[in-house]
Amino acid sequence: MGDVLEVFLGLILGAIIMYWFFSLFRKKKNKELTTHQSTVLLEKIKSVCKLISVEGDFAEIYKYENTKERFLSLVSSKKKALIVIKAKAQIGYDLKKILMHADDGKRKIILTNFPQPEVLSIEPELEFYDVKNGLFNTFTPDDLTSLNQEAKKHIKEKIPESGLMETARKEALQTVLLIEKIVETIGWKLDYTALEISEKQKEVLENRT
Repeated sequence: MGDVLEVFLGLILGAIIMYWFFSLFRKKKNKELTTHQSTVLLEKIKSVCKLISVEGDFAEIYKYENTKERFLSLVSSKKKALIVIKAKAQIGYDLKKILMHADDGKRKIILTNFPQPEVLSIEPELEFYDVKNGLFNTFTPDDLTSLNQEAKKHIKEKIPESGLMETARKEALQTVLLIEKIVETIGWKLDYTALEISEKQKEVLENRT
């Protein structure tokens, strides 16, 4: 009878030990899975990289002049042209600049800072009018490259007064909500309470379905 009892107690003890090891292993695997999910999710959000928020079309007239001097500055030669710049500017957010971290225990992504809108690209098209070449100062193919750079700079200087940046700032909430949708795809939540949100934006959040 004593031998049977010892065997029975041994089986119970073995079962308890096996259950303890199984529970420990399962918790470890769940923790590894959760950590992996959060890492992948953060990278997935950042992989969106640059998100275009608004676009603006510009049409500007640009007067170009270039003067070269020869023979000890005794003779000068000028080339000039009237250039119509048509450009499309894209304003948005570089999501690699956002600050966020994962709370694995609460399955939550915490967004602590959102970047300011910036110029993502400017695509100019140049049309030349009233082109006049100098005697020893004429337009060359290399001029097109430098004029494209000048055109981009000229359009970039016009963007602040165009209102595009302010429009992009108003669209920032939609970008945050897009990130929230990405987070929700694996059953996590996005916490953006640390961000400064206007009363109007709060109203949008409260009324969204």
